[in-house]
Amino acid sequence: MTEALESGDRVRCTHGGVSMTGTYITDRDGMAVVKLDTGYNIGVSPGAVHLLERPAPQPAATPVVVQNPELPELAIISTGGTIASRVDYRTGAVTSQFSASDILRAIPELGDIARYRSRQLASILSENMRPSIWQELARSIHAEIESGASGVIVTHGTDTMAYSAAAVSFMVKSPVPIVFVGSQRSADRPSSDNAMNALCSAAVATGDLGEVAVVMHDTTSDDRCAVHRATKVRKMHTSRRDAFASIGMPPIGYVDYPSLEVSLSGEAVRRGTHDLELADDLEERCGLLHFVPGMPPEILDTFEGYAGLVLSGTGLGHVRTEWIPRLSELIAGGTTVVMTSQCLHGRVCDRVYDTGRDLLGIGVIEGEDMLPEAALVKLMWVLAREDDPGTVRALMQENLRGEIRRGSR
Repeated sequence: MTEALESGDRVRCTHGGVSMTGTYITDRDGMAVVKLDTGYNIGVSPGAVHLLERPAPQPAATPVVVQNPELPELAIISTGGTIASRVDYRTGAVTSQFSASDILRAIPELGDIARYRSRQLASILSENMRPSIWQELARSIHAEIESGASGVIVTHGTDTMAYSAAAVSFMVKSPVPIVFVGSQRSADRPSSDNAMNALCSAAVATGDLGEVAVVMHDTTSDDRCAVHRATKVRKMHTSRRDAFASIGMPPIGYVDYPSLEVSLSGEAVRRGTHDLELADDLEERCGLLHFVPGMPPEILDTFEGYAGLVLSGTGLGHVRTEWIPRLSELIAGGTTVVMTSQCLHGRVCDRVYDTGRDLLGIGVIEGEDMLPEAALVKLMWVLAREDDPGTVRALMQENLRGEIRRGSR
């Protein structure tokens, strides 16, 4: 890209040896984002994009937004996922909006639920999320609640939202709802889920919830959203609007649409149950390894010097027998190893087969029915505040944020 491009420029780009024309949108994560004439957005190398013409700008009217001071105030924290976006039909660009006024212009029905203040924490694709941003997010959430927010909405890309929500659930105890929300489809598509998800998240954030949750479409229709516990949710589909599911338990609530009536289950933590607490230390030297048949023990050398390692094992929590001596060395060297299962449903039990008993014998911790990603962020949180092996083991097997369900099968 030799020219300094601006959003809306008509460009020609080359991708996979094919020359295409379209509209330049923005530069993101080192890639030029172009909306092709076919309607699809692609990311290409900046060097493969060349200016064809620059249309004259057409300023749009900006209506004044008045918020109702009688309604509860919510804080919206954006990490790069979008609760609302505005389409510039001249350029084809879908622009994320971060101010409260921008959000209300895009989805004016939000103004009937609450009034809003907003903060942009980051503007990244969710695969670029990292523990240091989780910590910044936890501090921002804590600050918003401390300053009087009745609830917090976190907009986030869907791919790693479950990791971030689980991490925040350990770092922030909250008397008010903390709701993660995203969209599977951008606002320029007729099937976009952003508006409905945003409205449902606001309904939950003003309601009786008192824990961290993910609110997303429950079905492929626009009929209701599900409220998922942060430590028990996983994205289960790449593109469907009902991509998220609670694992090992039902959702802790639902939001009917368009009535926005919220119903919470008996398992949901209620507003005001906890006092506000922030514990934002994380031990970043932790990893998650998904075992596959034939994987050599040498793969574990990667985790030499790590403080913690979560294994996603087979069935009841197994890895190949040849791994056990190397795992024993890691544990002796100070690495805490926690076993979870790839099966997702059910719980780890390493007392049934010889391999499992051998793993217990070298000090591997059974991860109960924790999801691997929840176990990872929990281990990062526990190891940041405890170094006694016995205490670490006890905390990892204690239900702290709903990540372990006793009696589940």
